[in-house]
Amino acid sequence: MIGIGIVGYGYWGPNLVRNFASSESSRVVSVSDLDAAKLATCARRHPEITTTSDFRELLRNPQVDAIAIATPVHTHYELALAALNAGKHVLVEKPLAQTSDQVRHLVEEADRRRLTLMVDHTFLYTPAVQKIRELMLQDQLGEVYYYDSTRSSLGLFQSDVNVIWDLAVHDLSIIQYLLDEDPIAVSATGSCHVAGSPENMAHITLFFESKCVAHVSVNWLSPIKVRQTFVGGSKKMIVYDDLEPTEKIKVYDKGITLNAQAENAHQFRIGYRAGDMWAPNISTKEALLTEVEHFVECVTTGASPVSNGLSGLRVIEVLEAASRSIADHGKPVRLKQPRRVTERVRAIA
Repeated sequence: MIGIGIVGYGYWGPNLVRNFASSESSRVVSVSDLDAAKLATCARRHPEITTTSDFRELLRNPQVDAIAIATPVHTHYELALAALNAGKHVLVEKPLAQTSDQVRHLVEEADRRRLTLMVDHTFLYTPAVQKIRELMLQDQLGEVYYYDSTRSSLGLFQSDVNVIWDLAVHDLSIIQYLLDEDPIAVSATGSCHVAGSPENMAHITLFFESKCVAHVSVNWLSPIKVRQTFVGGSKKMIVYDDLEPTEKIKVYDKGITLNAQAENAHQFRIGYRAGDMWAPNISTKEALLTEVEHFVECVTTGASPVSNGLSGLRVIEVLEAASRSIADHGKPVRLKQPRRVTERVRAIA
C-alpha cells in the first residue's frame, strides 16, 4: 500500500485526502498546512491521519512514498522539487508550475531519479471526457473540424494566476488529450476589470495544421456558471455539458454534405444532414478517484501517467504563448513543432 502525504488542506486538499483514503491501494499518512484551523478540521474529519505545519516532516517520514501538492501555484515548483529530491513520487495540482523552464527541471529531476511526476488535470479522468475520446478513437466523429468551449462563473478570483491559468488550463489539457495533433499557434485576448488583479476574462484561439480550430472562452465575471463544449466532426457532433446531471454527452448525427455537378465542379451545393441524437451511458465514478488510483498504479508499476510531466509541459507552453499574445493585443504566437499521431498518449487502464 502506497503511503501518501498531502500538502495543502484548503480548497482542493480535502478532496485529495478523501479520495486517497477511499482507494484500496493507498493510505493518507500525513497532511501539512500552514493554517492551524485547517489542520484541526482535517484532524476532526480524519483522526487516523497525522497533521503538521512543517512540510519537511513529510519529506523525512519513511512511511510517505508519494506527496500530493494542493497549494497556490507560485509554491508548486519549490515544493515539488523538494519532494523529488527527497525521493518521493509527486502529484501536483494544475498547473504544474509557473513557467515551462520550471516544469522542464521537474521532469528532468523525476526522470533522473526514476520517480513518478503527475499533474492533476482532473478532467482527463472524467467519464465524460473518456467517452468522448473513445468515440473519437472509434472514428465516430470523422475528421474533427472544431473544439469550442465556454467556461465561466462568478469567481473564484485568483491572486497569483489569471483566468486562463485557472480555467483555460482544463480545456488545453482536454484538447491535447483528444486530438491527434498539437496546435501550431495561439492567439488570445484578455481583459482585467478589477484594478491590481490579473485578467478575469479571456478568449483563446488555437490553430492547427489540419482544418481543426479550437476556441476557448473563460470568464470569472459571468452571472451564471457555464461548462459547455462543442466538438464538431465531419460525421457527427458532440455537445458536452459538465453541469448536466445525467446526460453530460449528447451525440448528434448532424452535419453538412457537399455536392458538385460534373460540369461545375468548382461550384459546391451544401446540403444538411439531420439524424438522431443519442446520449451514451456515462459512469458515475468520481474522476478524482480514478485519477488517484491511476497515480498509485503508476507509482507501483513505473508506468507513465496519462497526465505526466511532459503533457503538463505542453499545456504550460500554450499558456505562456497565450499570455504573450494577450500582452500583444491578440497577435498570434507560434508554438513548437506539433506532435504526430504516433505520439498519442495511451488510454487510462
